[in-house]
Amino acid sequence: MNEHRIVDNDQWLAARVQLLDKEKHFTRLRDELSQQRRDLPWRAVTTQYTFEGATGRRTLTDLFDGRSQLIVYHFMFPPDWQDGCPSCSFWADNFDGIPVHLNHRDTSFAAISRAPYAKLATYRRRMGWNFEWLSSSGCDFNYDFGVSFTRQELADATASYNYGSQNPGMEDREGVSVLYQDDSGSVFHTYSAYARGIDMLNGAYNFLDLTAKGRDEAGHDGPQFWVRRHDEY
Repeated sequence: MNEHRIVDNDQWLAARVQLLDKEKHFTRLRDELSQQRRDLPWRAVTTQYTFEGATGRRTLTDLFDGRSQLIVYHFMFPPDWQDGCPSCSFWADNFDGIPVHLNHRDTSFAAISRAPYAKLATYRRRMGWNFEWLSSSGCDFNYDFGVSFTRQELADATASYNYGSQNPGMEDREGVSVLYQDDSGSVFHTYSAYARGIDMLNGAYNFLDLTAKGRDEAGHDGPQFWVRRHDEY
C-alpha cells in the first residue's frame, strides 16, 4: 500500500472517469446476466417437503406466505453441530431488514438448515437475528437442492457440489435457491447458486470491495481465515 501511485487531482479524476466507463459496462453486463438468469427454464418441485420453525410445522408451500416467489438461503448447520457455520453467520448478518422489502416485491425469504429447530432457535437468539429460519430435519430438501451429502457419498468420492465442479468436502455446504409458485399452487425451482455464486448476498464484502485494501484475504490458507461470529471478534 505504501508504494501506491500518488497523482494530482486532474490525473486522479482522469483515471477515475476511465474506470467509470468500465463500471458502466460491467453494470450493463450484469443486467444482461440477470435477465438470462430470469430466462432459465424451470423444473417442477413435486416433493411435499415439511419444515419446523418458530410457528411449528410448515410445508414448502407455506413458506411462500401467499406470495409467488421464495428465496431460500441454505445455511450450513448439520445436526451434530452445536453452532452455525461462522461463514454462513457472516452472510446471515446481512439478512435482517431485507425481508420486509422483498415482501413488497412479491417475494418471501427463509433460511433452512438440517439441524433440529431447537438448535437453530438457540443460535438465532445468541446472534440476535429475526429472519425466518427453519429446520429441514426429517426431509430430503437439503440433499435434493445440492447442499447436503451423505457420508457414504463423501467416502466414495461420488458427492458433487456446485453442479459437479468440486468435491463438497463436508456434509453440508452453503447456497441460495429461488422458487416460484403459480396461481394453481404448483411450485417450480427457478435458480440456485453455490460457493462464490452467493457473494452478491454479502453486503459487507461488497463494501470491502470498494476500499483500497479490498477483502485483504490473499496469502492465507483460506480466504475467510479472519471471519468470526460477530460476538467472537
